[in-house]
Amino acid sequence: MPNETEGVINAEDDLMIRAEGLVKIYKTKETEVLALQGLDLEVKRGELTAMIGNSGSGKSTFLNMIGGLDRPSAGKLWVDGNNLFTMTESELVNYKKNTVGFVWQNNGRNMLPFLSAIENVMLPMYLSSTKAKKEKAMELLEKVGMAHKKNSRMNMLSGGEQQRVAIAIALANSPKLLLADEPTGSVDVNTANYIFDVFTELNKNGQTILIVTHDMALSKKVKRVVAIRDGKISSERILKEAYADRVKETNIDWREEETQNEYAILDKAHRLQIPQELIDSLKLEDNKVMISQRDGEIIISKPQ
Repeated sequence: MPNETEGVINAEDDLMIRAEGLVKIYKTKETEVLALQGLDLEVKRGELTAMIGNSGSGKSTFLNMIGGLDRPSAGKLWVDGNNLFTMTESELVNYKKNTVGFVWQNNGRNMLPFLSAIENVMLPMYLSSTKAKKEKAMELLEKVGMAHKKNSRMNMLSGGEQQRVAIAIALANSPKLLLADEPTGSVDVNTANYIFDVFTELNKNGQTILIVTHDMALSKKVKRVVAIRDGKISSERILKEAYADRVKETNIDWREEETQNEYAILDKAHRLQIPQELIDSLKLEDNKVMISQRDGEIIISKPQ
């Protein structure tokens, strides 16, 4: 558990991410936007977790805070034992350099166009004490299947090839946490499958990965999917055991098959978000509902 006095958790704890009551407010002269509204989430070391949600739900805001690109407004947030509320600017620079690796949807943010693939992968290593930079860069390009394009620049690579190089760049300084923002958002189905296979292989070797995605087929292959709505975690989907060893099978329609069990999430105050379609089915006249218990079930119904 976190030490409330010092505001840290042990880096050897089995939790990579711990968010409690996380709030983010964006202010302008005219208004305030509440992007996160008390988000609670834990991600264990070695997990591959996907986060889904509609545009404006808060998922990219959360990813930016985990990546050290944005500061939380309130709540608590630890990553690998680091308290992101109390870190100084210099500590934050080291955190972004050594703890997290980022793969962006926009490849222009991942790569410098005037450098070759191998030079792009080597670039982050010059900011650290990494030795044998060229050898490690080649090893990473081989890992993502891009060793044969090591001398190619960005304009010589397809979108999928650029994204695979981007993964190698994100891994250059051996980050403890790999963050990916819509990594398959601009590639075809076959390339998306290949990129997902890269992530699963990295995860099998112990890499902790958090992916934000709109890709329904990709999210249905992930063992744990967190759904965010209105700035809070609304539900989690867990991959059914029958599909756990079948993620590489091409004869499965991952968009249509029910590959996961979905669970509503209670927050710290025992509140949960009820899907809109279920509320609509009650045809409520106002915001009041009846709650009762029967045979181990909690029943929500329209007032009589």
